[in-house]
Amino acid sequence: MLKNVGSTWVVTLVTIGVTYFLTPFVLHSLGEDGYGSWMLINSLTGYLALLVLGVPMASVRYFAEHVADGDTRKLNQAIGSCLGLYLAMGAAALLAGAGMYAFFSHAYSVPAAWRLDANQAFVLVALNGAVGFIAVLPEGIMAAHDDFVLRNLVILGRLVLRFGLTFALLTLRASLVFLALIQIAGFAFEFSVSWLLIRWRYRGVRIRLADFDWKMVRRIFSFSVYVLMLNVGGRLSFETDSLVIGAFLNVGKIPFYTVANTLILYLMDFVIAIAAVVMPMATKLKTEGRSGELREVFLKWSKIALSLTLMAGLFLIVLGPKFIRWWIGPAFEVPTGQVLQILMVSSLVFLPVRGVAQPILMGLGKVRLPTIAFLGAGVLNLLLSLALVRPLGLPGVALGTAIPNVLFALFVLVLACRELETSFANYVRYVVVRASLGALPALALLLWLRLGVRVDTFAGLTSAGVALMLLFGLTWVLFVYRNDPYLNLAGGLSRLRVWSRQ
Repeated sequence: MLKNVGSTWVVTLVTIGVTYFLTPFVLHSLGEDGYGSWMLINSLTGYLALLVLGVPMASVRYFAEHVADGDTRKLNQAIGSCLGLYLAMGAAALLAGAGMYAFFSHAYSVPAAWRLDANQAFVLVALNGAVGFIAVLPEGIMAAHDDFVLRNLVILGRLVLRFGLTFALLTLRASLVFLALIQIAGFAFEFSVSWLLIRWRYRGVRIRLADFDWKMVRRIFSFSVYVLMLNVGGRLSFETDSLVIGAFLNVGKIPFYTVANTLILYLMDFVIAIAAVVMPMATKLKTEGRSGELREVFLKWSKIALSLTLMAGLFLIVLGPKFIRWWIGPAFEVPTGQVLQILMVSSLVFLPVRGVAQPILMGLGKVRLPTIAFLGAGVLNLLLSLALVRPLGLPGVALGTAIPNVLFALFVLVLACRELETSFANYVRYVVVRASLGALPALALLLWLRLGVRVDTFAGLTSAGVALMLLFGLTWVLFVYRNDPYLNLAGGLSRLRVWSRQ
């Protein structure tokens, strides 16, 4: 499991690295109005993904179940059924995209200099979104076979392609159409390479409409309707803020929010890398009746998720505004820094639950209550953002996201503890107490660097990051994970030293 999660973390780190270089390049190439228009297009067309109706997550659950049972016939039926569903949903997305284009053209005041380019880019992005439904099918097949390393190598190839094309094309001309074409090129690369790998690696697996089965479709939909509600909640929570800002403030304000939100989303991707492995693992352990191991997975990986969130989160809360000043520009330090701090504080509670507890419940088929709660959090997010955007501006939109996320996380955590027959007090004692106490020296170091040393240069921020990781590593080995029943880092290092001397 660690190998699979680790390979996904590599992808996330490379993605963060690509974003680190591309975000300021694209923002400065397009300007605030152009970049805001691009973010607006992606936020609006992102709703087309809801038409996939939660089938991808549901399909992974059933694919993994049939792989664990060794039933290739049912696996192929599930694959063929999903293929038919994706084709139908893609057609529906094309029709919905046409309606969204009309709404986009009339509801938002895109600056005149970008209007034609934005309209053309919108059409291309919507087209890619509709056709791209089918791209999730190979990913689901690889995940069900526990082949995350191979899948992640394909994703790395797509990232390299995106990086090169973005620098090359935007150097020629600052164009939203070029950015849309880069998305299409990435989809074509990922799908074609994945298709070839599946044909080569899984000899008994077929991807064809002839295996379409209505009974299997009904099984998939019985689960996917909850995943759809989960996706709606996620979209409302994390992808709607740009629409609110564009409607009630102006398009030029969107980049000040999305830069902060991007940092949170990539940290979320890093934590959710655990979820991608945990969910099918939960299904497998349940199928095999290994409830004790499942409880161990829940506690061990929750503590790991919290540890990672604390390490990155404390840096972003204390030194994040200074990093944004150096990374993007001085004008972004205060407004974007405020948004980042609000979102990150809530993420300390939200991310560990989103990365472990929620996917375990999904893998166990316990989806109704977490899904309804996430959808409710998304609706509350939208309502609070609408209420707070005018009196508080960008911080109000951030608070509209932060408050519902914390409430959702606490609710789902209680559900997961109950389902896995471990008390909430035991969870807090094992996962939270030592990790929180171990984070205090790191917090003191960061505050000293911010208020005493006044770190604000690239060299200073880099040194602060390295010092933070070293202090975290030392504290986690000697205190947080000392004599840990599931992951004893100190003991592991001792055994490694003995092995190295032999």
